[in-house]
Formats: sequence, C-alpha cells, structure tokens
Amino acid sequence: VAQICSVTWKGSRSLHSFSESKMATLPPLPMTRPKLTALARQKLPCSPKTIPRSQLIKEKDDVDHYLEMNFKGLSKEEVAAYRNSYKKNICVDMLRDGYHKSFTELFALMEKWDALREAARLRSLLWVQRPLEEQPDKLDHFYYYLTRAETAERKEYFEEVYNNLYALACYFNNAEDKWVRNHFYERCFQIARLIKVDGGKKEAEAHAHMGLLFEEEGQLLEAAEHYEAFHQLTQGRIWTDETGRFLNLLACESLLRTYRLLSDKMLENKEYKQAIRILIKASEIAKAGNDKKMEGDASYYLGLAYLAAGEYETALAVLNTYSKISADLDDDLSLGRAYEATAKVLQSQGQMTEAIQYLKKVVKIARNNFQSLDFVRASTMLGDIFNEKGHYSKASEYFQQAFDTTAEITNMPLMDETKVHYGIAKAHQMMLTVNNYIESADLTSLDYLLSWKERRSDIAPDPVIGRSRSTMESLYQISESLGEEHRGFPDNPPK
Repeated sequence: VAQICSVTWKGSRSLHSFSESKMATLPPLPMTRPKLTALARQKLPCSPKTIPRSQLIKEKDDVDHYLEMNFKGLSKEEVAAYRNSYKKNICVDMLRDGYHKSFTELFALMEKWDALREAARLRSLLWVQRPLEEQPDKLDHFYYYLTRAETAERKEYFEEVYNNLYALACYFNNAEDKWVRNHFYERCFQIARLIKVDGGKKEAEAHAHMGLLFEEEGQLLEAAEHYEAFHQLTQGRIWTDETGRFLNLLACESLLRTYRLLSDKMLENKEYKQAIRILIKASEIAKAGNDKKMEGDASYYLGLAYLAAGEYETALAVLNTYSKISADLDDDLSLGRAYEATAKVLQSQGQMTEAIQYLKKVVKIARNNFQSLDFVRASTMLGDIFNEKGHYSKASEYFQQAFDTTAEITNMPLMDETKVHYGIAKAHQMMLTVNNYIESADLTSLDYLLSWKERRSDIAPDPVIGRSRSTMESLYQISESLGEEHRGFPDNPPK
C-alpha cells in the first residue's frame, strides 16, 4: 500500500508539473475584440510598448474611416464635431477658415473668462456662473462678429469693423459679462480713430462708451476727459443715437453727471473752491446746451456748493435762478427742492421766519405730489426750528406728522429718527409746563402737580400760551391720549 501510495504521489506530482510546463509554453486562448476596442486597448497607459506618432496618426485615420463606414456615413468633420467640445469646434473653424486674429482674440478672452470664474468660485459659495463652453449662443456671437470684423479690417472697411465690434459690446452688456463689453468698447475706441468718412461721429460715440466705462469703475477724472472729448466732437452737430436723441445733449448730461460726482468728492474733502469752479463750468455747459431742465439742475448743485462754502448770498442768488426755471417749467418737484435748499441757506443765516415760510411751501408741495420722503424731511426741519425757538407744541406737531408718515411707508431707520425727535420735543413741552406750575406757586398748580405725580402720565401742555387748565378732567384726557401715543412708540406704532 505504501508503495502504491508512493507511486501514486509521484505520478500526481509529475502530472502537476507537466501541466504547469504545458501552460507556460502554450499560447493564450484567442480573445476576439471589436476593431475600435482593440485600437483603444493598444493606446492604454498600461500598454507595455511605445507606439510611434506615425502609427497613432494612422490609427486615428483607421478609426475615422471605421466610423464613416459603419455609422450612417459620418464624415471626418462630423466625427470631430461629435468628439470635440463646441468651444473647440469654434476655434478649429476659425483656424481652418483662416481667421487667425479672431482665434487669438477669442482664445485670450476664454482664458480670462476661466480665470475670472475661478476667482469668483473661490470668493463666493453662491457661485453660479456657467463656463463658456456651456453657452453656445455666446460662442456663436463671438464667431460671427469677430470673423466679420476681421474680414472688414483686411479690406480696411473700418466703419464695418466698428459696427461688428460694437454689436458684440451691446450683446454682452449685462452685469455678468460687463468686462467683455468693456473689452469691445476699448476695441471700438481704437478702430474709431481710423474712421475718416463720417466726420468723427464714431469717434464721438467711442469716447462716450469709454467715459461710461471709467465712470462705472469710479475713475471720474478719466471719465471726464472722454466726456469732454465727446462734447467737443458733437458741438454744432445734429447727430442722433439709435433712439433719436441728440448726441450733443447726451454729452452735456454725461459731462454734468461726472462733474457733479467729482464736486461731491471735493466737498467731502472741504475743497470748496475746486468744487465751485467745476460746477460753474458745468453750469456754463448746461446753458450752452439749451436745455432748461439741465440748466436748473446745474444751478441747484452750484447753490449747494456755495452753501457748503458759507457764501450764503451767492447761494441764494443761484437757487433763486433754479426756482424761476422750475416755475417756468411747471415742475413742482424741482420747485420743492429749490425751496428746501433756500430754507437751508436762510436757516444758516439765522433768518428763521423766512426759512419757515419756505419749508411750509415744501410740505404743501410734497403732500400734493405724494413725495413722502420730502414731506418727512421738511417736517423734521420745521420741527427742529420750532424746537430751537422754544415753541415745543408746534415742534411736536411737525415731528408727529413726520413720524406718522414714516410709519405709513414702513421706513424703520427714519421711523426711529423721527421718534427720537418727537420724544425730545414732548419732553421739552412737559418740562416747560412743570416749571411754570412750580413758578406759579398757588394751590391749583400744586394740585395739578400732585395729580400728575400720582398718575405718572403726561401733563397739560403749554400753559403759558393760554391753553385752558381749569379742570382736572381735561388734563386727564390729554394725559391719557398722549400716554397712549408714547406707549405705541417703541416698535409697533399705532395705526
């Protein structure tokens, strides 16, 4: 048995070693793969052999030919269209059609686009801007207008170049793509200087666009330079824009707006002379523009500058001009603004009676035209004046109507401000009343004071100016009504 087992063990061992030697020497079983899979497998990174570039090119041709023959006759271009991204196809088309300059510009814009997207993604968690390759309409616009502009530039049709670039600027005129619009504004400005057949109209428009670009970026001096050139080029011309507005009038408006912004910064820095100088220049431009509304606005800001500089008489003269222009135009809102500014000047001069008259006109105009903020502002100014003069009852009246208006329009910051003014005026009114009762030193006044102290409510207002305080009943009624008003102040004013 032992011998049989030994022979059997030796036989099985020799059989196992034989089978191992056979597996090592025999070729592997053939595995059939499709042609595309086979070609793709040879190019995998784990492939042991290095494939020459010429062979890779040949294999690519084989793949294209295979797709063309087996998938509804697709051509090489159609295969590439399916294989590549839309952005890549646009670039390839530009290069294939010979638009190398358009491709270079588009490629630079796409790189900047990606960089801005990445920067925005790092700054904000609510980053939702889509990549350019997912916006085929924008790519189509790039291809269409850039290639047309390049074709026109080769023929030196610079006006057509300008029109195509400007069309791109208009298309990208939105908050997300404003930097693209600015890029084409700059390109339009460069091309516009080469146009000599339109008398300078395109150059004037390009200056306007560059002025807007710098104004939006807060570079007001550079914006003013471009607007000044825009104004100079349009003087004496009857050019209009797409909406039919005269370009010269647009130049005046843009220049005045920039001058006003510059003067605001100068006034903040207490550079009064520079601010007045630039606003005088703005006023002269407005007069030359033959637009009364614009001339009035320029006078208004010039008057405020004189007020800030302490030149009250000059300020009154300029604001008087603004009032006349507003009255001639039958513009109530501008007239109310003129009266309010005039009241500020008179108040600075100590002429409170005249200031009150102007502010009452402002209150009437604001009420008739439903201008709530103007109404609140004028009422608050009146309350301040009466409070300073010691007419606390009248001050409370104007502060209360200002507070009620802010409650109606639910303007919380203004509501809190007018609430404080109203409370101060009522406290002054109560303090004056208490002092007069104390100074009277009679039994009736003592009874009023004791009753007021016991109830801890308000006290009858203004005893000095003759209001009746003969009965405790009227005193208590006034006290209870005023107490309810004060209890409604903190957050939820009574309706």
